[in-house]
Amino acid sequence: MNNDEYNFCLKQIELMIKRSKTKIIFPIITYGLIKEYSATGNTIFNDIEIKNIYEKSVNYFKTYLGHDFHIGGKYYDAYPSRNLPKYSVLTTIENKVYRLRKEYINNSEILINTLPILINNYIKEKLGEIPQFHDPEYRLEKSRDKTAFINLLNQQIIINANNFEIFLFAILKIHLEKFSCKIYRDTRASAHDKGVDLSTNFGVIYQIKKLKLISEKIARNVYNEIKINFSDDRIRDGNIVLIIDDISKDVKSFLINMKIQTISKPDLLELSKLLDLEDRMKVLDVVYKEFKREYKSVI
Repeated sequence: MNNDEYNFCLKQIELMIKRSKTKIIFPIITYGLIKEYSATGNTIFNDIEIKNIYEKSVNYFKTYLGHDFHIGGKYYDAYPSRNLPKYSVLTTIENKVYRLRKEYINNSEILINTLPILINNYIKEKLGEIPQFHDPEYRLEKSRDKTAFINLLNQQIIINANNFEIFLFAILKIHLEKFSCKIYRDTRASAHDKGVDLSTNFGVIYQIKKLKLISEKIARNVYNEIKINFSDDRIRDGNIVLIIDDISKDVKSFLINMKIQTISKPDLLELSKLLDLEDRMKVLDVVYKEFKREYKSVI
């Protein structure tokens, strides 16, 4: 092991992981290439071999992680030709033929052990307990005690914007079902900067934004954005509802005057206290299915 080379590799790997969105791809390809070198001594790979190595590595990580969330994105031949050279993993020898760089070769033994830990830690940080919600027994365990369930919601919602959007959607969805009302997520959580639109079967559009509306200036900017995205008739009829992190009383009144209703995170958490055991389990089931739509492996 060479400390300088190892630290160089580690820096590149951490950068790849940090830049991952709904799928971790380049670190898993890197792991597969290092593992292949360790097993065979091969340092030169063509595009087809890299694709096969990647798919084999994805299957390994499914077992290692115990789930297939945040891994298993579609493979493209641009990955070894453009992305992995950018992160100093491969160098191009000729068209669609690549060599693993010496830094990874010289530190392969420790990197084989380090990479799975880094990937696992990152996914746990982003997804928390969500992959375990597939198990009805686990959902029951987490839902049986109402106070523990509310604490779980609070812990998960603050992890990141995706969690904020999906958990609040799930609470609202289960609540509205009591009144035979249906609500649907129209956009994916990775587009959270512009909000996630929720359509319904009763004419109202909900939009989730992880914002604290504490000043009229911020509220006016949000209102101007709504005016761009929705018709005057829909706004005038009061059919736009904002779901946000928190809101001051003055700003809430300002938006009501503009025909915009708001629901805050504390409002929905209070609403969740009224859910019975079955509905609490349903909330976690909705959360799991929405994250599955976002993060499940396609391999």
